[in-house]
Amino acid sequence: MLDWGNATGGSVKDGSGGDGAVHLTKRQRLATELRRLRDLAGISGRDLAHRIGISQSKVSRIESGTVIPSMPEVTAWAQAVAASTQTREWLGDLTESAFTEVHTWRTALQRQAHLQDDIRDQEDQAQIVRVFQPTLVPGLLQTAEYARRVFSLFDPPYSESDLAMAVAARLQRQLALYEESRRFEFLITEAALRCRPGPVKLLLAQLDRLGSLSTLENISIGLIPHNREAVVCPAHGFTVYIGDESAEDTFVEVETTHVRLNANDAEDVAIYDRQWSLLSGTAIFDEEAAEFLAALRAEIRGASS
Repeated sequence: MLDWGNATGGSVKDGSGGDGAVHLTKRQRLATELRRLRDLAGISGRDLAHRIGISQSKVSRIESGTVIPSMPEVTAWAQAVAASTQTREWLGDLTESAFTEVHTWRTALQRQAHLQDDIRDQEDQAQIVRVFQPTLVPGLLQTAEYARRVFSLFDPPYSESDLAMAVAARLQRQLALYEESRRFEFLITEAALRCRPGPVKLLLAQLDRLGSLSTLENISIGLIPHNREAVVCPAHGFTVYIGDESAEDTFVEVETTHVRLNANDAEDVAIYDRQWSLLSGTAIFDEEAAEFLAALRAEIRGASS
């Protein structure tokens, strides 16, 4: 499986020949409607926060779509703005569906050439980013040429201009790795390390970059060798975004071939927290990981000579 969320980017048009219409996510629709109802009621964000028992900053984060409110909070919000019974029921259904939201790559790409800017926005809102990748080196750690080769595998294919834009945007995302106030944690399987989307020298350069980035204090790179006993078998990669204020700012993005799924419900997020903990227990870090990378580079270099 491709690292689609970090690889997607071809330009896709709708059946009419024009650009596809912009589609709001359920989270965005909920945020927009809650803000509209508050404005119609003539209630300030501070007043609303007091009425429903949350902070004013949380009201702002809900209305910006950064945080999905709980069902009791939506119920209290609807009561505070005197929403109709029908509106309350609709808000409840929208809230429930927003906690597990599916986005097809095809729909997302109808309105933009690549998704790197969207992913960067998610990363920018997180204090800690945790990435498990069983198939490829994660996008945040890729060299420019490795990224270009991965993007070139996308179906439908990129145009030359879109390909260049996607690679440039990915490299722009990587600047966040050098922000010492933020933390990035990666778990990468040996299969992902051995995946070669180009010539041997490409993979050797990529492994060198992993070794270099692992020396940064705010980055943790754990490697999972083939010979480790499996304690969990995730069928796909996933990314956990942990906010800097509360567990309510934490969500998980799961990538499959044709869709990405955002899991926001606390119980669903907890599943991935447990998987991360189990996978971490099978990984090697620091000097042991450096020695493993060195041995892998030597093996690959020797096999190609």
